[in-house]
Amino acid sequence: MKTLIKNGQIITRKNETTPAEIWIEEGKIKAIGTGFSETEFDEVFDAKGQLITPGLVDVHVHLREPGFTYKETIEAGTKAAAHGGFTTVCAMPNLDPVPDTAEKLSQVYEIIKRDAVVKVLQYAPITEKLRSEVLVDQEALIDAGAFAFTNDGVGVQTAGTMYLAMKETAKNNKALVAHTEDESLLFGGVMHAGEKAKELDLPGILSATESSQIARDLILAEETGVHYHVCHVSTKESVRIIRDAKKAGVHVTAEVSPHHLLLIDEDIPEDFGFWKMNPPLRGREDREALIEGLLDGTIDCIATDHAPHGLEEKSQSFLNAPFGIVGSETAFQLIYTHFVKTGIFTLEQVIEWLAVKPAEIFDLNVGTLTIGAPADIAVFDIEHEYKIAKEDFLSKGENTPFVDWTVKGETLLTFVDGKIAWQKEV
Repeated sequence: MKTLIKNGQIITRKNETTPAEIWIEEGKIKAIGTGFSETEFDEVFDAKGQLITPGLVDVHVHLREPGFTYKETIEAGTKAAAHGGFTTVCAMPNLDPVPDTAEKLSQVYEIIKRDAVVKVLQYAPITEKLRSEVLVDQEALIDAGAFAFTNDGVGVQTAGTMYLAMKETAKNNKALVAHTEDESLLFGGVMHAGEKAKELDLPGILSATESSQIARDLILAEETGVHYHVCHVSTKESVRIIRDAKKAGVHVTAEVSPHHLLLIDEDIPEDFGFWKMNPPLRGREDREALIEGLLDGTIDCIATDHAPHGLEEKSQSFLNAPFGIVGSETAFQLIYTHFVKTGIFTLEQVIEWLAVKPAEIFDLNVGTLTIGAPADIAVFDIEHEYKIAKEDFLSKGENTPFVDWTVKGETLLTFVDGKIAWQKEV
């Protein structure tokens, strides 16, 4: 099968767009150029002058299967990813059962093989059942396909457990990916400890809940030599200590989520669970530090933390609703509209943070438009405005405050290994 994407534009290293056509054959990019003869191809797709990018890479999603299929399934979550232009996603292990043995992890991969429409790399947990102090058998899990190790959703509370886990992960040449949250500093908090929490009479979450555990872990990472990756950085203190650790030569990488770049706690209009996320929306200075951290390389990439929940459970007070919002279908669009169109980021930088860098830091053979690479490709309409509508979501979750926001960057086509994973109906 020979496929041509014609009439597209790709980003050059000078942050300019240039006309391009992409020849796909046997699931890989065969050539990039112009002037190909359409008659030589079995399929021809017209990009209509719009942007062609590498398929986006999301190193932080929750697909909820097995165990929580009323929130999301692997099928729905990967269709949502493709709808957002993502072709590779890395799925968190807070499932039921937790995939803490090779057998359980293999069962998850069986569902992925059957139902996923994009590439899915499954995380394994650091400890048994996520909350124990007992380390998993990493070697067995790696043999079963573990992408990396994380207890996302909860922080590893004991320094000794984290140290031993880092030593084992370093020995196995994998990344240890950390949700950093010192539960002894939570004090029942449900949103950022700022003026808005006081206004809504809700218990606050200290910035130190996150940053203090990152500080602990960075010392341990330096000691063990592990690749330590920080999930969803949200505070200015966290940015500062990650920056210092990088300067000191610690092998640390970090991600930030779109909602923490776009929103602050002052934006929360009422006590409603759609605004509840972990880590919470922080203050104005925190958001400024996150943007600065991306621009100076302290933060390496953008990841959605796509976290679908049931409508009923999210339509409650902060006190009772679960943490998390969906993001796979809105990430590129929101970042492009609010940062590229306003001149804060360049389009080249955004593609770096959403595709190139996540692949590089985890050594994945994706995230690039180069000859011989897998034909994981997205086409975006960056000209026409549209409204984010929950009716358009392919995810089972609609828990996001971004519904009805006007954006540009609608996904037109998504290819995975040269096959269509998503196409906008005309």
